[in-house]
Amino acid sequence: MGALGFTFPLVLSALVLLPVIWWLLRLIPPRPQTELFPPLRILLRLVKREEAPAKSPWWLTALRLALTALVILALARPVLNPQSELASGDGPLLIMIDNDWAAAPDWEARIRTAEALLRQASDQNRPVALAATVAGPATSVQLADAAAIEQTLGALQPISGRADRALALDRLLTAADTAEDAPVLALIDTGLAEAADEAIAGSLAGAELSGLIRFSEPDRPLAAITGADNRTDGFALDLIRTESGPAEPSVALYDSRERLLGRAQATFEDGAARTTVLFDIPFELRNDIAAARIDGQTHSAATRLLDENNRRRRVALLTGLAGEEAQPLLSPLYYISRALDPFADLIEPRTGDLSVDVPEMIDQGPAMIVMADIGVLPASAEARLDEWLQAGGTLVRFAGPRLAASAADDPYLPVTLRAGERELGGALSWSEPQSVAAFPPDSPFAGLDAPRDVTVNRQLLAQPDADLAERTWASLEDGTPLVTGARRGDGAIVLFHVTAEATWSNLPISGTFVDMLRRITDFARNTAPGADVAPRTGEADAALPPLRTLRADGTLIVPPAHVRPYDPEAAASAVSFENPAGLYGTAEGFIARNVLAREETFAPFEPAAPGLSIAEQTLVAEEQTDLSGLLFLIAFLLLIADTLAVLWINGRLSFGKAPRRGAPRTAATAALLALVAGGAATMTTMPAAFAQDTQPGDEAILDALETTRIAYVLTGDDGVDETSRAGLDGLTRFLASRTAFEPGTPMALDIETDELSFYPLIYFPISTAGELPSEAAIARLDSYMQNGGTILFDTRDQLTGSLSAGTTPETTRLREILDGLNVPPLEPVPTDHVLTKTFYILDAFPGRYAGSPLWVEASDLAEGRSDRPVRTGDGVSPIMITGNDLAAAWALDEGGRPLFPIASGDPLQRIYAFRTGVNIMMYMLTGNYKADQVHVPALLERLGQ
Repeated sequence: MGALGFTFPLVLSALVLLPVIWWLLRLIPPRPQTELFPPLRILLRLVKREEAPAKSPWWLTALRLALTALVILALARPVLNPQSELASGDGPLLIMIDNDWAAAPDWEARIRTAEALLRQASDQNRPVALAATVAGPATSVQLADAAAIEQTLGALQPISGRADRALALDRLLTAADTAEDAPVLALIDTGLAEAADEAIAGSLAGAELSGLIRFSEPDRPLAAITGADNRTDGFALDLIRTESGPAEPSVALYDSRERLLGRAQATFEDGAARTTVLFDIPFELRNDIAAARIDGQTHSAATRLLDENNRRRRVALLTGLAGEEAQPLLSPLYYISRALDPFADLIEPRTGDLSVDVPEMIDQGPAMIVMADIGVLPASAEARLDEWLQAGGTLVRFAGPRLAASAADDPYLPVTLRAGERELGGALSWSEPQSVAAFPPDSPFAGLDAPRDVTVNRQLLAQPDADLAERTWASLEDGTPLVTGARRGDGAIVLFHVTAEATWSNLPISGTFVDMLRRITDFARNTAPGADVAPRTGEADAALPPLRTLRADGTLIVPPAHVRPYDPEAAASAVSFENPAGLYGTAEGFIARNVLAREETFAPFEPAAPGLSIAEQTLVAEEQTDLSGLLFLIAFLLLIADTLAVLWINGRLSFGKAPRRGAPRTAATAALLALVAGGAATMTTMPAAFAQDTQPGDEAILDALETTRIAYVLTGDDGVDETSRAGLDGLTRFLASRTAFEPGTPMALDIETDELSFYPLIYFPISTAGELPSEAAIARLDSYMQNGGTILFDTRDQLTGSLSAGTTPETTRLREILDGLNVPPLEPVPTDHVLTKTFYILDAFPGRYAGSPLWVEASDLAEGRSDRPVRTGDGVSPIMITGNDLAAAWALDEGGRPLFPIASGDPLQRIYAFRTGVNIMMYMLTGNYKADQVHVPALLERLGQ
């Protein structure tokens, strides 16, 4: 039980009057009697006798004495747990109170201490000024009476911010400038040092103080989290503690719904102030971690909020190769996806159209975009890619034939490349494959062991310039770059000078490849809102609104009114009154701001006061309680009891007597009526509703899917379009008469709007009469080629080109179209190509003219072996180019008669032109099946046949 004291002890001298009061109250007048009226009985009792006053009952006397004593004690104002004088002196009292995150565990003790100071200042009639160390920039501090300051103190709450004691002290000293007497400064601090405390010494040195009192709690048992890392070997938290902090605190991880994901025990070595705790939890759960907390610590520094920077990076994958590869081990993205999948969230393209896929992927805020052998991007995709790079994205590119063909004009390369590539046995070649040299010390790959079993047979060469050395992250033993990188805005561009699959080098199938991609991913950052960059809102420097703020006790709450949007430009600033710890952004993406930085430790606060002694005191442990109100209440109740007793003694009250006959009896009657509807409710019969499965245009889609058709592009030239229709119709009839394939009626396509993916082959006659296809149309053609379709470009200019011996308008128009496509290296159809053997045996591919070769995608593999009937390769060429005007040779009228003469006059040329069309269609439908026929005898032998 606490101590008891009296504010006005002289009032207790009135207790000596209690005996006098007892003597005055011991007698009461005689009790009057009530009799019935019978007159005779009254007359008989009219006998005079002596009457003495009745004595007061002992219990009534004791009650009245107790009432009097309670009133005297209440007037003396008894106080439970009275505090001694905390701040002596006559000048103004200046109170500076820490209300930062560290004040939360003992906030009530700090409020009690401040209230005790205010009570004593009120009793002494001293003016008071109060300043909190976490307050808004416009906070006003003035001298006032204690009652007004007490209202301010009642509204004060701890904030998840950092204390600015120097600013609070300056406000107090400014408020005390108008006082005549020297003020007394009372510091109610947390005992922990802050970065701005160095300025306090100068302020105290220039202040005229009559005293300095400090209220604090020594040896506070605090522990806090300073950092979180989603490492490859687990999820790690960095912890610090004070000297008296817990030696083995328990730490828990929670998701956004406060569900427990993991718990671990941290261990501080003897005397150590810092440690790291590692959670061994699956990668899938690490992305769900929203917060980490130290059990038993009721302050916001023991809670660590997480955002996208603590999650696995999001990586988008793009390739310029057709999406339909028969062998996945030859896919450019196979090894990349296998290397990144354990520690990154992979985004795959949705449509294959770069003008659509690139913006969609960027909208998802990836940390890194990987492009495998993409040479040309649509202009709209380039604009979004520029914004993404400037915002902090990391673009990783891999070499390949397409990139080699467009390297001279590619703006997304870290270094300038030479045209073509260097390969073993070719120009600028090595005598033997090259190995990887040791990684430079300033490279992101520093510390990794150079793989001795990795060799490079082919690479893209960089132009030697002044910046090449500092942009080289990895090189070969001959000094040529293997990996280069450069900054682009806040982002970076990285180039692997070899392919992403094992055709140019065996690096992608090595363990070092995984480590290199992981290093690049580690320094990449997600660019969606919620990363350490501002979300794109139309303004580069848009502020992030507060989503949830962290209360000083470590719980997330709705942001109070004083919280302002967070400016990403002030990322280095500490948490404050206007921007406390919490989540800033939107529900789709946010930034987590925490109390402590990774490198911080706990240090004691030591205020320097030259020439001024500091009186050290502890916080007020128990609250002072005024008992006078309670005593007055008890005295009032005793007064009521006394009044009732007097009435009862005088007969004014009767208890236990029967009521008069006929008196009404009252009884509280309550009736509860429940209405229950019985029977089954009548159901309203509704007509059956069915989902509308069919949509406009579905019939055409189903027809295109059921019947294979050859399509041709509408050029805007009516003559050319009619020739294309008649030619493909003639080829369709020839295919139906000579093969088992019966295609449908040819389809005319508007490449600006029509769906292209239904058709295995699109015939594209080049005409200069129409408009050049738009960028969107060219992007759709590029997507069609990447997803396995083939476009047969026919310039129809073999005759005019051979006569003029120069570039024709049709060839110029074709080059303008190809500039927007990811065109692989091309070559005339070799004699051992599968196109020469798919149905007919051909050595040329004539049309109306016979002089132009048929160009197809060049094979990157070696020449075919003697034991194989055709050149090795996989898939179908996405592009074919000829100038022989194939459609004119195929064009027939309704009677089957040719519409156009053959230029050479040889009727066999038309037959070979039809055979060319048959071989092309069979190649489109069956691919390189002829190359696999060599395995049939071996398969039959293994099957025992």
